Amino acid sequence: MAKSSVVIAPDSFKGTIDATAAAEAIAAGWRRVRPDDDVSLLPQADGGEGTLAALAGSDPHADWQDTGPVTGPDGRPVAGRWVRLGDGRAAAELAVVSGLPLLQSPDPLGASTRGLGEVLRAIAADDAASRQRQDRRPDAEPRLRSSERREILVGLGGSASTDGGAGLLTALGARFLDASGHSLPPGGGQLFRLARVDLSALVRPGPITVLSDVTAPLLGPTGAARVFGPQKGASAADIDILDRGLARLADLIGVDPQQPGLGAAGGTAYALVAVLGAHLVPGAPFVARTTGLVAAAARADVLITGEGRLDATSQAGKTVGHALELSGPHHRIVIAGAVETAPADCRAYSLTQLAGSADRAVAQPARWLREAGAAAAADFEAARDGGRP
Repeated sequence: MAKSSVVIAPDSFKGTIDATAAAEAIAAGWRRVRPDDDVSLLPQADGGEGTLAALAGSDPHADWQDTGPVTGPDGRPVAGRWVRLGDGRAAAELAVVSGLPLLQSPDPLGASTRGLGEVLRAIAADDAASRQRQDRRPDAEPRLRSSERREILVGLGGSASTDGGAGLLTALGARFLDASGHSLPPGGGQLFRLARVDLSALVRPGPITVLSDVTAPLLGPTGAARVFGPQKGASAADIDILDRGLARLADLIGVDPQQPGLGAAGGTAYALVAVLGAHLVPGAPFVARTTGLVAAAARADVLITGEGRLDATSQAGKTVGHALELSGPHHRIVIAGAVETAPADCRAYSLTQLAGSADRAVAQPARWLREAGAAAAADFEAARDGGRP
């Protein structure tokens, strides 16, 4: 049996298994059939769930930081975390503190992004403390004593709210006021009453790079409320209220809400870009470069990627679509919870089909990922023995 180089780089199977555990299960199945292959695990993300884990897992010098409790999307406390990367940058992830799974029940009008703002404020405080320590060093280079600030990577995706990032900005010191000068309650449901935005006490962490797979604008038929609101439990009436609120926010902030990508995470991208000056980049390519997937794929014989559902949207900036476009491997495999459509140049495996039903696949994702990995290895071996690529 000729030895092959195999790279396993799935996204998370949202709601069932994270990307790291998915990669480990696929690898276990593959090695059961082809134990001598050189198998590398590079879990991926596109800016949403699992972005912090992917960045930290590929960086031997990454250091997880706990902020203590922060405000979850429904006001209950959740654990705040961020990662200090080996090159000095910081990374935060919206899904960790403001994600939809953190809600006990959907709250499309009241859910908030305040927790992410609290994490960003903690990063800014840590950065300021680090620079003060450097300033006190007599041997510090002038560059280190300057006001240069740590870059912050922010992964967006999986948001519970459509508040336009108002909660995030509130945690950083902004005030969102009604006509009587009273602060609006959390969530996007009251933004239509917004009369004034006070940014005089705003803490500005940064510079910020936003990682996202969403190209939706803030407003309109393809915007944050209408496209993603239903996923968060919003009714048709709720969506109208939310879109009106986001439009009011954009009127007062004054930055064009139709720019592609500003609707990401219920409009959180709008707050980060329009108010905090963040730079918006596609998440999947960024994570692939940073984790070493691009370089590893170029040397690999086999690339295995995967996600919860393989369909037409998988090719639109998501992890799987980007991975399949990488140059290098002759043999490309996708393992998905369900397969609706698959690119012609790859082999696709459905966990639902292997398990016999979606319920069985969801109940034991690791088991069926192992089976899929083993089936993929057996098919690869048969193809190699038959002289095909």
